[in-house]
This record gives sequence, structure tokens and C-alpha cells, in this order.
Amino acid sequence: MSKLLKKTTSTKAAVKKTTAKKPAAKKAGAKKSADLKVVSATLASKPQYKRVLLKISGEALMGDQPYGQDLKTIERICKDIKSAMALGVELCLVVGGGNIFRGIEGANSGMERASADYMGMLATLLNALAVQNTLERLGVETRVMSAISMMQICEPYIRRRAQRHMERGRVVIFAAGTGNPFFTTDTAAALRANEMGCDLLMKGTQVDGVYSADPKRDKNAKHFSTLTYHDVLVKDLKVMDASAISLARENRIPIMVFSIHNKDSVAHAVCGKGKFTLIIDKNKR
Repeated sequence: MSKLLKKTTSTKAAVKKTTAKKPAAKKAGAKKSADLKVVSATLASKPQYKRVLLKISGEALMGDQPYGQDLKTIERICKDIKSAMALGVELCLVVGGGNIFRGIEGANSGMERASADYMGMLATLLNALAVQNTLERLGVETRVMSAISMMQICEPYIRRRAQRHMERGRVVIFAAGTGNPFFTTDTAAALRANEMGCDLLMKGTQVDGVYSADPKRDKNAKHFSTLTYHDVLVKDLKVMDASAISLARENRIPIMVFSIHNKDSVAHAVCGKGKFTLIIDKNKR
């Protein structure tokens, strides 16, 4: 009889324990269901590009801070990148370093230009490592490849190896620009986009495209939905430097300029949604 009572008591305790866990399990299930709905909504869109290079300026990683890295901003951008990856897009990144050090500003302050540019290249590596760490915390496999060899920190840039990484679904982050002074990270982005055989070069900026004037200062500034490479060069529109535009034009890689500060902006842009400016060859307009 005592054994039966003990068994009944332990059964009741087990039922009580299971019941107590139900609210937490229910809450976790609801969160999982919500995440699945978001993924399903994203996957409902069809990407227009298979392989894309995304250029992220160093300033975009600052958030509202005057200097350095804002980890919340980096996490939001990385979540957008993950959403784009979920669409089946192969992604590689070039990250700037203007939030830490700008070579041209150092040169203007009296530094030797080459030395200042090398310092700027090291700044891009700091940003690349921060983006890599955040992406991997989100479950996205990444590789950082540097144009300046730093074997203890990341892989050296080897074109065929970078292509293999992308084919295996990894995000490749290119650091240290081209590895040469006197070239900007915009030029590095155009160069890597060509080497990786990308269908599109995306530039995430502070505004949602190219305007005739600064939209933050001029309310009458006109937004361009499409432009040609020739338009950008002739009108001297400050989208990317001239060498980057020329390199993209020679190899007919379209350039998309969009705001990286909007939610899911990367995923929407690769599907042709949202507000942006597309820079293409005049024959394709």
C-alpha cells in the first residue's frame, strides 16, 4: 500500500512538473512559428541575381555614434544579409574603414599618402572581423580574406579559393581593399565583383539611391531610378570613384545604390523591391 501511495505521489509530481513547463514550451513554439513566417515571407520573393557583391561603407557601421563600431547596427545589417542568403543568393562583402581611419584624411593632415592608405586598409580588417563574428553568431558561415597577408587572423586572398567558399554557401568578406595604396574600397569592390563573376554590385549607403543633390540638405533633390555609367561620370555624381565606375562599365556589371539602414533592405534589393538607383549600360535602359 505504501509503495502504491509513493508511486501515485511521484506520478502527480511528474504531471505537475510537465504542466509547469508547458507555458515556456508554448512561448518557444510561438517564437519559432513567428520566425518561420518571416522566413516564408522572405522566401516567397524570387531574387533577380544569383551572385552579388555588397559594399558596406565604414560609416554605415557607426550607427548614431560619431566614431567606431555600433554592434547593434552591425547585427541588424548581418540579419539582413542572412535573409538574403535564405533566398539562395551567393554573397560576398567588401567593407570600408572610414569609421576608424580614412587614408585620404591622414594624407591631407600631412601623412605620407601610401602609409595613410595602409592604415586605412588595417581599419577595414577590424570591420571585417566584427562583421564575421556577428554573422557566425547568427549561424552564417563566413570567411575573411585579406589582400594583405595576415595568416594568424584570416585567409590570404586567393581568387579560386574565394569562389569555392561562395559555391559552398559561405559569405566571403574581402578586407584590406586591393592591397595597394591610392585605391579606394569602392575600386576594390568593383575589382572583386569582376573576379568573383558577380551579377550585381550593391552599394549600401545612408540614402535610398542617387540624387541630383544631397536630399538631407535640399528637399527638391531629384531621385534617379536609373542612370548610365556615362551619366555618373559626366555629371560627377558622388556615387563611387571614377575608377570603380569605369571598371564596372568595362565589364558590364550593374551597380545598385540603396539605403542599408532599412529593415531587410538587402533581401528586398536583390529581388528588385524597394527604392534604389540602378546604374547600367545605356543599351540596357
